[in-house]
Amino acid sequence: MNFRGAKFVLITLVAVLAASVALPNVADAQEGLLARVKARGNLICGVNGGLAGFGLVAPDGTVTGFDADFCRAIAAAIFGDPTKVEFKPISAADRFPAIQAEQIDVLIRNTTNTFERDTRQGADFGPTIFYDGQTFLVRRADNLSTVKDLDGATICVIKGTTTEANLSDIIATSGIKATVTPYDDVNLVFEAFIAGSCQAVTSDRSQLASRQATSPQGAEWVLFDENFSKEPLAPVYKAGDAQWGDLVRWVTYATIIAEEYGLTSENVEMMAADAKLPPEAKRLLGVEGELHTFLGLEKDWAINVIKAVGNYGEIYERNLGALGVARGPNKLWTQGGLLYAPPYR
Repeated sequence: MNFRGAKFVLITLVAVLAASVALPNVADAQEGLLARVKARGNLICGVNGGLAGFGLVAPDGTVTGFDADFCRAIAAAIFGDPTKVEFKPISAADRFPAIQAEQIDVLIRNTTNTFERDTRQGADFGPTIFYDGQTFLVRRADNLSTVKDLDGATICVIKGTTTEANLSDIIATSGIKATVTPYDDVNLVFEAFIAGSCQAVTSDRSQLASRQATSPQGAEWVLFDENFSKEPLAPVYKAGDAQWGDLVRWVTYATIIAEEYGLTSENVEMMAADAKLPPEAKRLLGVEGELHTFLGLEKDWAINVIKAVGNYGEIYERNLGALGVARGPNKLWTQGGLLYAPPYR
């Protein structure tokens, strides 16, 4: 074989090898979780199940709450139907094993995004849907209001949570001596508190506020004013599926963008037909452009989400506002809060 022939063979081999390592195409991406969820016909969403305002399963099986509505939002985006979701109550200890075992498609269960969870648990986090912080709940009659007041106290906490780890830091930093009593779930924690087995309970402020608002003894309890940690609560899903992660993120962002533009469950269809609608809102609602194809969804996916659950503010007020939980940092960035969505363009 002469030089010219050898050169031709070499170029051919390089082309074949390049084709074999090409980036995955759209068809390959469709073999991920989104395709499996579509084929199954419903979304399996892990929730708390016992936390009013976030995820509460009623005796008749009805599921309500802030987290549950974000599950419905994902179902509405995929199927155009928010009822096509199976809610699976998951304990704090079982959250990440359930994700790794693919028992659920997404976990939306007051779960804090931390470095260790994001890098070591085989999971990825979506955007923060609730900015929270850890604090303490005590009996009003005990006149406790600061960490220093807990010197010598017994503190109840949920086992295996960021709350338990944070509590160790709080005790070490403040220099107090306290007895920490962990329990497997929040119900056992509050049973112990009500029985007088501990002088304080510590958890996310939202969780404590929910319990205070729904407990017969709630008027006898008080929350500390101060937060002692950062607790960004976010959806969680198994690592390694970029398309699924994009979908979870942008369904969340859609509710934030909708609030920015005043798109609500009541007016979204009317607004979609308004020629004066701003360009970003037109793109989100599928009036202009083909961005929906990048998510593997229908053109009206965001309309379906907003019709089903409303914008972020509607979701918040229906579930947490009804319990008296102030929005605080969970306001839009335009209102002094931390909620901020990337541009939909």
